Amino acid sequence: MRYNRLYKDNNFLTPTTYTQELSEYAEKLKYEDIPAEVIERAKMILMQTIGVSLGAKDTPIAAKAIRMADEANGGEGGPVTLWGKGEKLAAVNAALAMGTMADALDWEDCSWTGHPSAGIIPCAWIAAEERHKSGKDLLTAIVAGYEVYQRIACAVQPSDERWKKKGWGLTSWQIFGCILPVAKLYGFDARKINQAIGMGCESSTLPTAYHAATMSDFYHYEHGYRARDGFLIAKEVEKGIRNQRDALDEPRCYTGVICGEDGSNASGATLVRTGEADVTWFTRDLGKRYLIMETLLKHWPANMWVQTPVELVRKMADENGFGPDDIEEIILDAPIRNRMWAPDEGFTSVTHAQFSAPYVIACMLYHPVPGAYWYTEEMMKDPKIIALAKKVKPGPSPMESPMTGFAQFRNGSYPMKTITITLKDGRRFTDQMDCHPGHPANMMTREQFVERFRVQAAPALSGEKLEKAIETILHIDEVEDIASLSGLLE
Repeated sequence: MRYNRLYKDNNFLTPTTYTQELSEYAEKLKYEDIPAEVIERAKMILMQTIGVSLGAKDTPIAAKAIRMADEANGGEGGPVTLWGKGEKLAAVNAALAMGTMADALDWEDCSWTGHPSAGIIPCAWIAAEERHKSGKDLLTAIVAGYEVYQRIACAVQPSDERWKKKGWGLTSWQIFGCILPVAKLYGFDARKINQAIGMGCESSTLPTAYHAATMSDFYHYEHGYRARDGFLIAKEVEKGIRNQRDALDEPRCYTGVICGEDGSNASGATLVRTGEADVTWFTRDLGKRYLIMETLLKHWPANMWVQTPVELVRKMADENGFGPDDIEEIILDAPIRNRMWAPDEGFTSVTHAQFSAPYVIACMLYHPVPGAYWYTEEMMKDPKIIALAKKVKPGPSPMESPMTGFAQFRNGSYPMKTITITLKDGRRFTDQMDCHPGHPANMMTREQFVERFRVQAAPALSGEKLEKAIETILHIDEVEDIASLSGLLE
């Protein structure tokens, strides 16, 4: 093992070894060592991500990503089957398309740090199909991807003040969720995984998110770009690269680049940053605490902070028997910063609509079965939908910052939301909810995941083919070669 030499006030300090420890963990992780409940969660995340990708297959966002992948591929041909389409592509180009599809409806997972499943799941599946790996290998790579990605991402989370000034570049660290499962399925040893992580650090995008200000749908394509880059990095490492190791360690730690450097501090025998980064996350409870279990799975195709209000309104409508045309006013308290808009002219992008609690609530009330059609051009400018969205108003509490919500999420809770609905006949209903279905503290059951998959995958699968896909995913660890499933999801 190679170590960096570090000095502080001319005294030798024991260097950090975070990158190598994470790499060794990923290399050594075996299916047999993973707890049963973790394997089950990996299956449910796999099912959810495949379902929402199939649901997005005919959207304009997915169609453009697929055209880009086809052009880069020089036409059809390759070892990987594109979900929902059946065409064959090279792995790197399939990753561009499938990573975009996985995020296009904003319906996958949400960790404390971003949307790891939009990279981990398609990249793991693609690498497993490309290299003829088993279902057990696939699930092991998914878990390895989550555990390493999540710890790197947690180390670089911004403070609320920094988030307000510079944004939150969740797709910056998405790259690690794309590299790790490929590296694992390619059979890399710890040294090569270390090199791949270092290349990921160098290939990470800017630590901000312009889409958060512009509401550009480029946000969805970025997940495809990171998936593609994960494969490019893994393939370069496989062919040979030197001197790209220990990038999560001093003196050039990735966290200093992303979070800024306010100097360093000698803590015991280890050099620790005193800036915003918390490097102790890199190996915190590694192998003991499975962070994949603390990931939220979305019940609705919308931004994560919109989930609870939508769920609560659906519950109240079902319990009290009213419909959208009965509503005079909906009060959401506490309101969510940058999630309360309902513009007169409608929405300018899919992302713009997905981030609007009023729009998603209105869409859900008029069209209770969720799907890609919620985000068509016609629907996003539908006067009836916009009129109802305008009846969703902020309550008296101060606007809550999403970053404050992330702090609660990391602590195992979630922001409490109160909905008060006044009907045209004068009746009024009030209810509260914090952890909606899919939150780690209120996780959906296997049966609920299966029912949601039936809704999500409906644009691509039906009848016996749909049921076969469900059974196969539920028993994916019995599959000897993922490539044998090439026609399962078309």
